[in-house]
Amino acid sequence: MPPYSNLILDSTLVQDIIEMLRLHGGSASAIDVADIALSLPDLDPQLAVAVVSDLIRDDGRLRLAQTLSGSRVELLGEDAETLSLDKTDFVVVDVETTGAKTPPCRITEVGAYRISRGRIVAEFQTLVNPRTTIPPFIVQLTGITDQMVRQAPVFTEIVPRWLEFADTAVLVAHNAQFDVRFLNHEIAQVFPDHRMANAHLCTVSLSRRLLPTLPNHRLHTLAEHFAISIRNRHRAAGDALATAEIFLNMLDLLQRNGVRTLADVRRFRLKPHNQVFSRV
Repeated sequence: MPPYSNLILDSTLVQDIIEMLRLHGGSASAIDVADIALSLPDLDPQLAVAVVSDLIRDDGRLRLAQTLSGSRVELLGEDAETLSLDKTDFVVVDVETTGAKTPPCRITEVGAYRISRGRIVAEFQTLVNPRTTIPPFIVQLTGITDQMVRQAPVFTEIVPRWLEFADTAVLVAHNAQFDVRFLNHEIAQVFPDHRMANAHLCTVSLSRRLLPTLPNHRLHTLAEHFAISIRNRHRAAGDALATAEIFLNMLDLLQRNGVRTLADVRRFRLKPHNQVFSRV
């Protein structure tokens, strides 16, 4: 098992087990897990324990415990989905890449800011040598050139610092699917078949639900709405910092709408008569 608590096997079955446990108060018998989460009904109890144990043994979020009533699977620690937002750490991240698809495209820059108790408390930024040529249109968009990344570390060299910085925080990004996909692709090159365990939120999705009357939900539109300036547009640190400041405003709006946990955020839909305005 890799030496990072936020790395897990990239397994949809394990995720199905976690979702099931959340619905069952964080604990269920191995037989029920095999039946409900894995769709393996009527297994012999010993076989159910063996199957479940083999699936979860390298995932630090889960454990198999022996109780008087038999073997039970338990969800460990404070579940990010149910932890109060004001006690949750967030890492707002942006990556620049050699293109839109992975593979074959690679990361050229990572920028991130940690938010704790409503303020930005730490920063992470680095260029990354993608070990491939950066296309001209990407150079024009980002300003990152082959010469700039030639002496930069490769992702293998920065991954320990990145995983330690992200730790167990909720990842936030503008179009999170893109950034998280690229990060997990790079991580899988170092730790095959593994990905980050971190929950994540997308500020594009959030803005559509929180601010439905905006003409669009691009980063510069949200920044203008909240009177936030973007320094170094299309560079990872500049975009990540603007996204972090936007997200802090969104957190305020969410809490003013009675949203208290990450699970509440995922369920939230703004009712027209309840719309509250931003601070600006």
